[in-house]
Amino acid sequence: MSSSFGIYLIGFIILIIGLALGAHLAGAPTTWIAVGVICLLGIGILSAVKKTQAKTSSGAGTGTRPGNPNPPRY
Repeated sequence: MSSSFGIYLIGFIILIIGLALGAHLAGAPTTWIAVGVICLLGIGILSAVKKTQAKTSSGAGTGTRPGNPNPPRY
């Protein structure tokens, strides 16, 4: 686990705990709080992976051919 992934996920978990506590204090049913926490955890994991994913610079999908240094003009 990379450090930025862990830090992002820890911050998101703290946010989820705060929202769940607020929902509990507002009188929301426990079942719906649990559903919200599970959904937010999934979103947090997906977001953390997306934010910390290594960027590849292979040039794939740029529209240039290996022998042509000028990109096509549209």
